[in-house]
Amino acid sequence: MLIVSDTSAISNLLLIDRLTLLKYVYQNIVIPPSVHTELLELAKFGGDISKYLAAEWIEIKTPSDILLIGNLLKDLDEGEAEAIVLAKELGADYLLIDERRGYKIADKMGLTAIGLIGVLLKAKSEGHIKKVLPIVDALRNDAGFWINDKFCDEIRILAGEQ
Repeated sequence: MLIVSDTSAISNLLLIDRLTLLKYVYQNIVIPPSVHTELLELAKFGGDISKYLAAEWIEIKTPSDILLIGNLLKDLDEGEAEAIVLAKELGADYLLIDERRGYKIADKMGLTAIGLIGVLLKAKSEGHIKKVLPIVDALRNDAGFWINDKFCDEIRILAGEQ
């Protein structure tokens, strides 16, 4: 299975020390260079990126369609634009992306996008984690991952947790 990721899933799981969830669920992740750069910048803000640097299962590949990246940069940041183009070029099974605009653009381009919450629900269904909500709480409280209360209620129902 080929998975391309933008920065969000990796950085947020890294901030709550749960990066290995991506490895358990997908085995390997491919990222573009701009996502790698954004992840390195976490260190400037006190983030511990050592587990990211040691993650041999995350591979960096460069997308080739510079023109398409340039067009996408009108609406997206560089990491999202490069990730979408790379996913398209590689024929990725999934694109991990959380930003709503990027998610919609990926969908219009025929990509199957999944967000971090989708990853957590998949991790639970495969038995890699017992509960989703404690991780969602950590994402909200410790990583600053924005999820409104209504969506949290939906996650609770989807995860079958009270």
